[in-house]
Amino acid sequence: MTDMLNWIDVGPVEGIPLQGARTLQTRTDRIAIFRTLDQQVFALLDRCPHKDGPLAQGIVHGHFVTCPLHNMVFSLETGQAQGPDDGCAAKVEVKIIEGSVHVGLTPSQMGKRHEG
Repeated sequence: MTDMLNWIDVGPVEGIPLQGARTLQTRTDRIAIFRTLDQQVFALLDRCPHKDGPLAQGIVHGHFVTCPLHNMVFSLETGQAQGPDDGCAAKVEVKIIEGSVHVGLTPSQMGKRHEG
């Protein structure tokens, strides 16, 4: 799947708050890009599958994010809901190249973008 992606440079790793997130608006989706305390970077669609909560506004702890609307916890590595909750926030491919974050966008996501 990664060979069908268009890799977009969204800026330096340091541009993402530690234990926080920033967003990238694509033509079809808003992507939340997270940086954990151990300097790992992950990306998920910025939409909780339960109530469309903005995951980028959630609390990042370890390699997890808690939805700000109803405390559903998602793995940043897989997007899977944790504990008794069921669901999955779509994972977005991300890689670091020379200190810069690159997000893998599908052809449908390509187009005008706005970074926030």
